[in-house]
Amino acid sequence: MKKKLNTVQKWLPFEKVLENGIIKLKNNSYVKILKISPINFNLKSNLEKESILNSYKIFLKTCNFDIQILIQSNKEDLSKHISKIEKNNLNKKEYLSKKYINFIQEINQKRKSSSKNFYIVIKENPENKKQKINEEIEKIYCEKLNEKYFKVKESLSRCGNIVMQYETKKEVEKIINSFFNSRKELNII
Repeated sequence: MKKKLNTVQKWLPFEKVLENGIIKLKNNSYVKILKISPINFNLKSNLEKESILNSYKIFLKTCNFDIQILIQSNKEDLSKHISKIEKNNLNKKEYLSKKYINFIQEINQKRKSSSKNFYIVIKENPENKKQKINEEIEKIYCEKLNEKYFKVKESLSRCGNIVMQYETKKEVEKIINSFFNSRKELNII
């Protein structure tokens, strides 16, 4: 007897990615992924920290809808940086460049350097999950998601963060892929 295997596509909740960067899920919900460039809270004065925390409280109170916060941690890849050093220092200062390369590799191993990407996922749920979705209804859901995006952007900007939306199908597909394949680089926005 042959065993029928399901594909990954069947397992994933995504139905399609729209051209405007919004994702339609199989349950007729729509989601939008926002990238957050955070501030360095530790570098702020006590007065600034208090102001940021108050702004963040306002953000949480004004966003009267569900949000999901995702943090993606990627191990730093120094290979491009090292190859640049090797390329630029051929036959000159070779000893110094090798010493520098060993130094940054050692620091990277000791500290286990990584970069972090921060995302907020906002969602628009239909009132009736079995409702037939046509272009007009889809447009309404997209408009509601965009309203939520502007609310999040305005609130988090008060805290000093930069909020960016993914606007194309290609950008969204790349970010989704990065969560399933962590070795890919993320240089979208």
